[in-house]
Amino acid sequence: MCHQKLRREKRIRGRWISARTSVCARVRFDGTCLAASTAMTPGQGFFQNHHHHHRSSVVPAAVPRLLPENGSLLGGIAQITPNLFLSRGNVASNRSLLLSKGITCVVNATIELPNFNWPHMEYVKVPLADMPHSPISLYFDSVADKIHSVGRKRGAVLVHCAAGVSRSASLCLAYLMKYHRVSLAEAHAWVKARRPVIRPNGGFWRQLIEYERKLFGRNSVKMVQTPYGVIPDVYERDRRSLAPYWGL
Repeated sequence: MCHQKLRREKRIRGRWISARTSVCARVRFDGTCLAASTAMTPGQGFFQNHHHHHRSSVVPAAVPRLLPENGSLLGGIAQITPNLFLSRGNVASNRSLLLSKGITCVVNATIELPNFNWPHMEYVKVPLADMPHSPISLYFDSVADKIHSVGRKRGAVLVHCAAGVSRSASLCLAYLMKYHRVSLAEAHAWVKARRPVIRPNGGFWRQLIEYERKLFGRNSVKMVQTPYGVIPDVYERDRRSLAPYWGL
């Protein structure tokens, strides 16, 4: 009886280890170890393959689940790619933090916060209110081009707004679509894994959806009617944990 019980426990333990290994693998991303699903298709490691060809499907089979960085919630700074960081506005006041991250350019996506104008730091102002009617799409290309240009010079960009939730997140999503050639759904899943509080307002989502169609000729996200109002379906998929959605 004891031998049978021991063999049964080993089989259970072996199946658990096998299942755990199939779900989570360790991958290398620019010197940082991250947890990612092995079910990933071409989206896996898409930062290494940026601005190559667009895949046949804009909806990924799975999206990498990353280990959130310390401080990646509302008050912290999140690394999105090796040359892109996302945060709320107060992070831009911390010069030592910017230097420690190798940040050489700050994109200030607010009308309410001034630039801190640190020496040897480039600043780009995107004067927008966090309102659905704000024309953030006018800045998608120029900000994406700036992030790409700074990265090619081995610099890094911090994109911030007031809370690091809507305006700055939208600009990061546009950059990922344009230069990493990922769908909007993939880009959102990736950024949300790094900074879980992101939630662009409804007007920004509509502009991102239009931008995705302009880039790829199709969409991976659509706006849907829910008890919370009209929201992107990436929120509806997680509606059980959805807080009331404002800014529509």
